[in-house]
Amino acid sequence: MRGLIGKKIGMTSLYDEIGRSIPVTVIEVPASVITQIKTEESDGYSAVQLANFNKKNKSVSKSVRGHLTKANAEQTKSIVKEFRDFILEGFTEGDELTIDDVFTVGDIVDVAGISKGRGFSGVIKRHNFGGVGDETHGQHNRLRAPGAIGNASDPSRVFKGMRMAGQYGNTRVKVKNLSVAKILSDSDIMLITGSIPGPKGSYVEILNKTVELFES
Repeated sequence: MRGLIGKKIGMTSLYDEIGRSIPVTVIEVPASVITQIKTEESDGYSAVQLANFNKKNKSVSKSVRGHLTKANAEQTKSIVKEFRDFILEGFTEGDELTIDDVFTVGDIVDVAGISKGRGFSGVIKRHNFGGVGDETHGQHNRLRAPGAIGNASDPSRVFKGMRMAGQYGNTRVKVKNLSVAKILSDSDIMLITGSIPGPKGSYVEILNKTVELFES
């Protein structure tokens, strides 16, 4: 699937033809360097490896620097991602891919990133239990408590997957079927409808699935 690496800037809104406000996410997408092209013959599958967002040489390991140097990258990069089944025509290793090479306005996209970490959270926040007012599991004096979680002497254990308090967020999340609302090529900016995972400044993968939808 075709795609690029971007950085979440924040959110704003656009207005459509009839004056409705449409929330959009602003993503910075500079030109990505093609660092490796994998094929069925040499690697067993087809993919394109891209690198983006400049980083100082001293902050990158020797192995990564060597890999980027081999691909004729002029500047070391901080993010390297692989996009499977991305068929490139007319590009070779060391070339750059811009927004206009991969996306057009109206394309359907999936956006993947690391969600905000919220630490150790209770069942109200983590699993959307009822809480105050709606109560939860009949708790008459502890309205944010999960209620009973175990069983009696048989099976006398807590089943795996029980919704309880625990680590919430800081996981890979993919939001599907968003659309490209606007492209500002001069500023390397994309506006995508709706919200995407991660805080401001986090890196995301933008996958273009328009071609795949039409082919299927």
